[in-house]
Amino acid sequence: MNRNIQRPVRKTAPLAPPRATMEQIDPPATPGNGQRSTPDHRILPFERASENREAAAGSTNALKRNLTTALLAQEKDLERMLREVEGIAKAFAESGSPDALGLSAALRRTVSQAVKQSLLERELRSLALTDDLTSLYNRRAFYALATQELKVMRRRGRDLLLIFADVDHLKEINDTFGHREGDLALVRTARALDRTFRDSDIVARLSGDEFAILALEASSGDQAAILRRLRDQLRLVSAEENRYKLSLSVGMVRFDPKHATALGDLLSEADRAMYAEKKNHLKPWTCRR
Repeated sequence: MNRNIQRPVRKTAPLAPPRATMEQIDPPATPGNGQRSTPDHRILPFERASENREAAAGSTNALKRNLTTALLAQEKDLERMLREVEGIAKAFAESGSPDALGLSAALRRTVSQAVKQSLLERELRSLALTDDLTSLYNRRAFYALATQELKVMRRRGRDLLLIFADVDHLKEINDTFGHREGDLALVRTARALDRTFRDSDIVARLSGDEFAILALEASSGDQAAILRRLRDQLRLVSAEENRYKLSLSVGMVRFDPKHATALGDLLSEADRAMYAEKKNHLKPWTCRR
C-alpha cells in the first residue's frame, strides 16, 4: 500500500467536479441542451486555545491542498487543452475547407473522450478512499492518512487520541429487523460520528460495525467531552427510530509523540479498551416490534 497517499477532502466522498462540464466538452447537436450523499458536516469544536485551533486548521488545509494539487493541475491542463482546441476548431471553421472542418470534428471527439476518461479516473480515485455505505473514509484511506498524521505529530511533539468504536447489538438489529435496518443503523452511526468530530479529524468505517477516529486536536483530558458529544449525537440521529436504542462501545488510547508507536499497535490497544468497555457496560438487547 502506498503510504505517501495524499489526503482527500473529508468526508466522504466525491471530489468536486471540474469547472468544464460535459455539455461544454461535447455539446449536443440540437439545442435545448453518483455515490450516496454525504452527511451534514457540522463542526462541534472542543474547547481549546484559539492559536492551537488555527495551527491545526493550517495543517489540515495544507494536507487538503496537497491532496488536490494533482487533480487541480490535471483540471487546469484540461481547461487549457479545451481552449486550444476551441481556438483551432474556430480557425478551421473560418477557413471553410471541408478537410479542415473534418479535422476539427475529429479533434473535438478525441478531446471529449480524453476528458471523459479523466473524469472517470478521478471518480475511481475518490471511490477507492471512501466507504460506499456511510461515505466515511474506508480502511485503506484510514491506514494511509492516519500513518501520515502520526509522523507529523511525532515531529511536532503533539499527542492525539485514537478512538475505536463498535456498534452495540448490530447482529440483533439485523436478525430482528433485517439487514436494511442494520445498514440504516450504520449510516446513523456514521452521521453521529461525523457531527461529533472536527473536519480535521480522520473518521472511518473499518469494516462491518467497526469505526475508527484519529482526533488530531484532542488529548486524554478531552475523553469525557468526546463521549458526551457522541452520546448526544447518537440520540439526535436516532430520534426517528423508537424500536431500539442505538449505542456504541468505545475504546480510546493516547498517542505519545515521545514514544514511536505504530498505528497497528495503537489500534490493537484501542480495540482491547473497546472490548473491555463492552464487556463491563453493555446493556442487554431490548427492542419494540
